[in-house]
Amino acid sequence: MKLYSTNNHDLEVDFQSAVFNSMPQDKGLYMPTEIPVLDEEFLNNLDQYTLPEIAYKVASALLHDDIPADDLKALIDDAINFPAPAKKLNEETYVLELFHGPSLAFKDFGARFMSRVMAYFLKDGEQMLDVLVATSGDTGGAVALGFLGVPNTRVTILYPKGKVSEIQELQLCSNGQNIRAIEIDGTFDDCQALVKQAFADDELNAKMRLTSANSINISRLIPQTFYYFNAVAQLYREDKREIVFSVPSGNFGNIAAGLLAWKMGLPVKQFIAATNANDTVPRFLETGVYETRPSVQTYANAMDVGAPSNWVRIMELFKQDTVKLKELVKSYRYTDDDTVKAITDIYEQFNYVACPHTAIAWLAVEAFKAEYPSAEDTFVFLSTAHACKFPDIFSEEMAAQVNAPEQLEELKKKAKSATHMNVDFEAFKAFLLQEV
Repeated sequence: MKLYSTNNHDLEVDFQSAVFNSMPQDKGLYMPTEIPVLDEEFLNNLDQYTLPEIAYKVASALLHDDIPADDLKALIDDAINFPAPAKKLNEETYVLELFHGPSLAFKDFGARFMSRVMAYFLKDGEQMLDVLVATSGDTGGAVALGFLGVPNTRVTILYPKGKVSEIQELQLCSNGQNIRAIEIDGTFDDCQALVKQAFADDELNAKMRLTSANSINISRLIPQTFYYFNAVAQLYREDKREIVFSVPSGNFGNIAAGLLAWKMGLPVKQFIAATNANDTVPRFLETGVYETRPSVQTYANAMDVGAPSNWVRIMELFKQDTVKLKELVKSYRYTDDDTVKAITDIYEQFNYVACPHTAIAWLAVEAFKAEYPSAEDTFVFLSTAHACKFPDIFSEEMAAQVNAPEQLEELKKKAKSATHMNVDFEAFKAFLLQEV
């Protein structure tokens, strides 16, 4: 697999280099030089394949021989060892539950695959791999569990103080071993900027082997395509109607993976990017002006991103053609009040408890159906986190319906440990260098 920088199409690297370097020095993002289209026999018979079989087919098409077949199968079987069921709510609406992994969030797909790819490529005696990750909620927990105990790796997680839930914070700050957390007195965008600045710093790169576990790393994006193909496979077992995906969107890695799957031949009629008050993309699709703004805090905290990194990848997939992009991608934005009402509406209509991010995705489905009525479509909205992570937002009746997984009770027994830091790159740099 060859990849280029979005800032320089002539700069090409192999997959292993892109995994470990994460972001080119020119501050672009890596994209595949070629996106393979999967064969029609496979696509037409998706319903006959399991999730691991689908994952292997998709990954091998992208990676070619970067990882030998038997090793890739074993890696996928280890990483993707939990289900992603499409749960039917009514005849036309499904919720794709992506929270059945160890950190109870969809980020487990990317984090577990990436950690195992890195461990596969790491050689004994090599320099320590320092993994940096900024999180607005769920990414950090998934990365922490994905890399916990992986030899010759050290993970540093940056998260915004007071802007993640209690459960999310414990997932970031209670691991120990090779995982450490920094509580930043700022926003997710500030955390992300510090990480990006670290990758561009000559001294840090000379003394450390830095890589990212954010969705800027291409090895995070690839496994997220798996559950789109698997969702279609599940729906095909009932009916082969046209499918509309609604994706709660913050840093836009999730929907970028869906669009990558579409480029590979996934049969999809429409994508919907559902956002909270951090509405950079909806405003762009309405006005044609891409204007980032400081992020604002909402109940759907994993979507609190004012400058979504992966939007540049989406524009690359459409070769900067906004007209074609707008034909396939619609976008809607919602307030906290909208979100709270949607959580109640979903519960009353379907007896289903949805997290805030999931509720926003459902709202976008309802908006799309009102704007483009059709009796022939199947709507799938993505549920990106388990409702147990957000106990304070539910009524007593709804909260009683949330089944807390075993790992949650164990997590609550652990102590928090994090380093507090202002938005100060020199302080962050000194923190990283103190153990070199």
